[in-house]
Amino acid sequence: MKEILERLVNGELNLDEAENLLKSENILEFDNIAKFDIKRSERAGFPEAIFSPSKDYEDLLLIIKKYLKSNDEDLIITKLSDERHKKILEDLGENTFIFDYNKRAQILVIRKELKQKEKIAKIGIITAGTSDINIAEEARVIVEEGGCEAITSYDIGVAGIHRLFPQIAYMVKEGVRAFIVCAGMEGALPSVVAGLVDVPVIGVPTSVGYGVGEGGRVALDAMLQSCAPGIAVVNIDNGFGAGVFALTIVNGDKHDL
Repeated sequence: MKEILERLVNGELNLDEAENLLKSENILEFDNIAKFDIKRSERAGFPEAIFSPSKDYEDLLLIIKKYLKSNDEDLIITKLSDERHKKILEDLGENTFIFDYNKRAQILVIRKELKQKEKIAKIGIITAGTSDINIAEEARVIVEEGGCEAITSYDIGVAGIHRLFPQIAYMVKEGVRAFIVCAGMEGALPSVVAGLVDVPVIGVPTSVGYGVGEGGRVALDAMLQSCAPGIAVVNIDNGFGAGVFALTIVNGDKHDL
């Protein structure tokens, strides 16, 4: 860092070049296992996240320990089973940090301290059925971690479409800046919502379904093929990605202002 600043002062670098070099220095490497972006929260509006399922538990624990030792930012761990969550609590010590685990969403936020965050915007989160709630809850955790207020309404899909309209009207009245819509089966709900509102809609196909709809591919294809404008689609069961994209929309609007 000192070398970069000296080169800036000496006129060897311009301001943008120095900034990019400093950002590149913010990548940490832990025992050749993981590289971390320790300034992600400042740049992208949400902290670093770890995808849990594909990692060996000992590697996962090492990453968590090293990250928390070297960084004051919150740490998010996604798709974390309750069994692994309990083991992390045991190995780190329940009183060492603040652990906020959403069992339904299987997502853990580890904090060194509680920080009061000013709510920068409101995001609407909707599910077609109760089976989609775990994915919507993952998105909600990310949205709230990024400083937004989540307004949720679950189980209001097209099978009983009369349930949808009062909830959409309420969210519009509250001034939501984007909608996250989670649906499995035939994945029709995001198209309906996009036909009613004038803000971005983020479609999240879920792996809820049977027969040709099993695994969420039909829902994904339906959302990608939607004739309603204003829809962006994330991967199957990707509540995390939907939450991050909603924050990107909000932060982009904030910069424009």
